[in-house]
Amino acid sequence: MAYGIHFFAPVSELNVLGGVKNGYEMVHFFFLLTFAAAIAAIISGGITERVRFWPNAMATVIIVATVYPFYEGMVWAGNYGYQAWLAASFGAEFHDFAGSVVVHAMGGFLALGAVIMVGARKGRYNKNGTVNAILPSNIPFLALGSWILCVGWFGFNVMSAGNAAGASGLVAMNSLLAMVGGLIAALVVGKNDPGFVHNGALAGLVAICAGSDLVHPIGALAIGLVAGSVFVLGFQYIQNKLKIDDVLGVIPLHGICGAWGGISAGIFGTTAMGGAGGVTFMAQLVGTLTGVGIAVFAGFVIFGAIQKIIGLRLSEEDEYLGADLAIHSISANPEDDMANH
Repeated sequence: MAYGIHFFAPVSELNVLGGVKNGYEMVHFFFLLTFAAAIAAIISGGITERVRFWPNAMATVIIVATVYPFYEGMVWAGNYGYQAWLAASFGAEFHDFAGSVVVHAMGGFLALGAVIMVGARKGRYNKNGTVNAILPSNIPFLALGSWILCVGWFGFNVMSAGNAAGASGLVAMNSLLAMVGGLIAALVVGKNDPGFVHNGALAGLVAICAGSDLVHPIGALAIGLVAGSVFVLGFQYIQNKLKIDDVLGVIPLHGICGAWGGISAGIFGTTAMGGAGGVTFMAQLVGTLTGVGIAVFAGFVIFGAIQKIIGLRLSEEDEYLGADLAIHSISANPEDDMANH
């Protein structure tokens, strides 16, 4: 839908897409397909522990097949004349090098509708408005998962150039400094909480995606510092004040920090701030708000429709039992279950 590539053709044609031999365009398509898969992964983090399997799978198919490629095509393929309109109206196209908005903000704000529609986990909030902590099951695994993502980030940020010749050391350096900025800010603002620390690093990486090929390294550090702070404060506000039970904090981490990344590219990417230029603040702001608007609207429509027609949430009994046992008939730690018998 985004690029007009399909598989309804013989291999002889698939191997020569866009006039390039050896299936190079198919490799690029596969690379971009992993970004689409990230949308579903982001959403799942917000609704985990109480969502039904097949309704969630249905929402995933609809989103990945229609909503995500619609906006992706507008930004990265120039579809519908959107980028041309931005350039004519605000002096530049919307720039999102590696997906702060196209991937992360889109996934995070799609999750907003999903989290609200599925409702909070049982026991998360009391009738008097107080919040009950539901702690992570394994802090070392949380740290491991975060750092696996951090290492992988350098691969897909740098190679978002689309070819080896376009790979840039600036992208790698900016990614590193934004990650460090996010980690340090989350460490301070989150008062040494390990969950905030490890997610703070990811917040910096989410935010730098859009302008990693444009901004000065000091600008990248500043973007990361803001993102790490925004994640911690956003997570606390959404959970404690708004009473939205976003389990992994995907709305502040991917949604808000992704939006900040898109907007910040229009600030730190300008030549006045030491960046490479070719961007304007208004183009970045409008492009970001367009993505956020599409995601919020689509999230409520899709998850709201599924909730109304077949339901999204596990039964109270299945939620108490746990989704692992209720859906897959085996727990995450079967050896512990055996030891308890």
